[in-house]
Parts: sequence; structure tokens; C-alpha cells
Amino acid sequence: MAAVSPYLTFDGNCEEAFDFYRSVFGGQFYQKTRLNEVEDETYLPEHEGQKIIYISLPIGARTMLMGSDRPADFGDGITGEKFSIAISVNSRPEAFRLFYRLSAGGHVICSLKEVVEGRWFGMLADQFGVQWLINYEAGG
Repeated sequence: MAAVSPYLTFDGNCEEAFDFYRSVFGGQFYQKTRLNEVEDETYLPEHEGQKIIYISLPIGARTMLMGSDRPADFGDGITGEKFSIAISVNSRPEAFRLFYRLSAGGHVICSLKEVVEGRWFGMLADQFGVQWLINYEAGG
């Protein structure tokens, strides 16, 4: 079966965002490449050389969170509400841990709570504007 990996684009703070995600999820970056490390970087101004062109952080067994900075020449990106990253966890304590760590500096949209017997759900936007859905189902 195919694996789906979210790819997030930032306006110059990709490294800061991924350092934050690594502090939440743990682990090490699989890859981290700056624009000035790419052989053919002629299409971008030199002052953008420290921006991240690709970064990836493994989360769990089959998920890779990936991202990059948006070159200034591409114009402003849109931080939208048309997508969220859903995470299903194996325990209620893990759900609370991720929920509170991801919401630090962001805002809670729906508090993490039991929505039906044995099923917990919460929704938040982190400090970078990325929306997260945290799910835990007892026995699931």
C-alpha cells in the first residue's frame, strides 16, 4: 500500500518549524538540504541560500513529514484552512502530550476531549498556522 506524506511549505521559517516538530515528535531529520547546497541554484538569489529546499522528519513507522521554504520570487504563500494533518495515536496520554506540545504558541480550535465513548478528538493550529487533528480510539 502507498504511504501518504504531508509536505509543508513555509515563507522562510521552515527550519524553525521543523525544529519545533522534531521537539514534539522526536527523532532525527532524514534529510535537510539548504538552497546553497544544491549544485544548480542559479534560479534563486544568493541571499536565499540558507533557506531550506528540502527537509524530512520520520514520524512513526510509515509517515514522513516533509517541507521547504518558498522562494521569495514565487510570491506570498497562502496559509489556509483547507487542509489539516490528522494523527491517530495509540494511547490517551500520547494524544494529550502531542496536543499540548503542538498547540504551544498556537491556538486550540477544539479541545481534546472524549467525543463518543472511547474516542478522543482535538483540533489545533500550531504556531506556524498548520492545523492538526489528534485522534485516539480506545481499543482501536
